[in-house]
Amino acid sequence: MKRWGENEKKPDLILLLATLLLLTIGTVMIYSSSSILAMERFRDGQFFLKKQLFFVCLGLGIMGLATRIPYYKLRKLAWPGIILSAFFLLLIWVPHLGIRAGGANRWLNLGVFSFQVSEMVKVALILFLAHFLADKVNHIRDFRQGLLIPLAVTGGLTGLIVLQPDFGTTVIIAIIAFLMIYLAGGRIVHIAGLVALFLPAAVGMLLYKSYRITRLMAFLDPWKDPRRSGFQIIQSLISFGSGGPFGVGIGDGMQKLFYLPEPHTDFILAVIAEESGFIGVGLILFLYGLLIVRGFQISLKAPDLFGNLLASGLTMMLALEAFINIAGVMGLIPLKGLALPFLSYGGTSLIMSLTAVGILLNISSYES
Repeated sequence: MKRWGENEKKPDLILLLATLLLLTIGTVMIYSSSSILAMERFRDGQFFLKKQLFFVCLGLGIMGLATRIPYYKLRKLAWPGIILSAFFLLLIWVPHLGIRAGGANRWLNLGVFSFQVSEMVKVALILFLAHFLADKVNHIRDFRQGLLIPLAVTGGLTGLIVLQPDFGTTVIIAIIAFLMIYLAGGRIVHIAGLVALFLPAAVGMLLYKSYRITRLMAFLDPWKDPRRSGFQIIQSLISFGSGGPFGVGIGDGMQKLFYLPEPHTDFILAVIAEESGFIGVGLILFLYGLLIVRGFQISLKAPDLFGNLLASGLTMMLALEAFINIAGVMGLIPLKGLALPFLSYGGTSLIMSLTAVGILLNISSYES
């Protein structure tokens, strides 16, 4: 564990404040959006709130630990993290250990709660890429010596995630990997070639499952099938329209009453929009913008390339997750079923997001 020294600074307080505000808003809105649903399902209106508070406490504890452990010591976990990630991705197919829900095998049964493996994989892969690319910076423009291993590892893990299937997480991981290679000094021609190879595969996965085409078409014209494929996005847009400038009041929204599917998870921003209006959504966007800007500032001021790449990768992860969820519920892109960091109900996503912030805070205390 590190102690504050003369050459060390306190962690970025603005990043910490933005995170804690998002976390507080998320906890309040999870209770507002889930109490009726929890009463109907479990006869306990605080069911989801109690579980989320447990995850908040656990996540804050892990964030605090990550803040205190010097970030450069995490390099020792790069390869073990990848091996453990691959093991868990295989373990979800074991009967009684893996949980199948919504037509996908994405969760491990840990008894007390379920664990979504792909959330851990994102953080583990970012750590590995930062470690490997920093080590091979002098060979990064050589495809065989500098890029073959990180691309093989990324391809192997994303291949296992596609099998779940989880197309949204696969896209996020691919984007982060390409951007980290670029930031490490990779050649544009290599990156362009990889993108050219990735796009046909992405299109093939899109065409392989009919529901993905249906979801894409629903995004383009949800009113064409308002009772089935377009139902979710239409209800979300109604929430945004109902909120007006100031909202109908916290707890008084109507769309969460069995109109919005799972209002406390993927569509929690729609509930926020209805109950707090344009002002509330504007505050959320401001806090995310602040968090992302501070994250990239931390990466720019990191004392070494490993810290730079690690901070950049973690910030991009949070930024992409937030953008895809927000744009999806606003009808700007197809819905992907991704959690909104710090706001959506869900233990794995929250814990991994807070872990990412803890690492960013630690890197910020070593700014050059």
